[in-house]
Amino acid sequence: MRPDDSADQKQTGTTPGDRSTDATSAVRGTGRHRADPPRRSRALLASTPVRAALATGVCCCLGVAAFAGTRPADEPRQPMREALADRAAAAAEAEQRASRSLDRSPAAPVTVSPSPTATPSATAKPKPKPRPKPKPSRPKPVAGLNQLQMDNAKIIVDVGVGMKVPRRGLVVAIATAMQESTLLNYASGVLPESQGYPHQAVGWDHDSVGLFQQRPSSGWGTVRDLMRPTYAARVFYEALLEVPGWEDMSVTQAAQAVQISAFPDAYAQHEDRATTVVETLT
Repeated sequence: MRPDDSADQKQTGTTPGDRSTDATSAVRGTGRHRADPPRRSRALLASTPVRAALATGVCCCLGVAAFAGTRPADEPRQPMREALADRAAAAAEAEQRASRSLDRSPAAPVTVSPSPTATPSATAKPKPKPRPKPKPSRPKPVAGLNQLQMDNAKIIVDVGVGMKVPRRGLVVAIATAMQESTLLNYASGVLPESQGYPHQAVGWDHDSVGLFQQRPSSGWGTVRDLMRPTYAARVFYEALLEVPGWEDMSVTQAAQAVQISAFPDAYAQHEDRATTVVETLT
């Protein structure tokens, strides 16, 4: 430093650069001998760009927010919000309906068409129940017969009525059975097979079986068939109807024409009792 400069600084308190106002001083101030600014000034200058950047970012954010706030109502997101709101409302309504609250709206009536097998309505008249058929009562015995004999006599008469046999033929059949078996279903001691079927007595007259003592060996039928009273009565009536003029014959003659018995006159003694039985059963 020059001596005169030092003296000037002391007197005026200013630097030579401050006193110089000419072009040479300006050039000198910008040369390599230019005085450096204070440290505080450099810090302020260095922080200025950062502050400017921060201020610019804040302004941008505020602008975006303002732009978002002023978005038109018809933006694509608005329908999506409305759809979400509608779904939320529908879900709330469904939950309300499914609640256990007693305040429920009555459900719509459901009409169900009756099936073909549906029960009749209450207004339809119930069909009357069919009355059970009364069990046939057993005929009361007459003419000195017991109940078993009367039951067998009824079978013989019922078979003849079913075949439309005249009453005279019914009397002939009852009188014949009274003589042959006393109106009991006989098995044969000669035919052990006959004893295996329902029977009411056992006889020993050859192989004769049943109510009419018909013999299987003579072609009347099998042992099993002849042990059934209905079968035995039917084959007797069939044989009687084949006898020419049987209606004009006596009971003894008509019975003998069918049975060919060794005692042809024995049937006559049963004619009156047989007539009483037939009248009772018919």
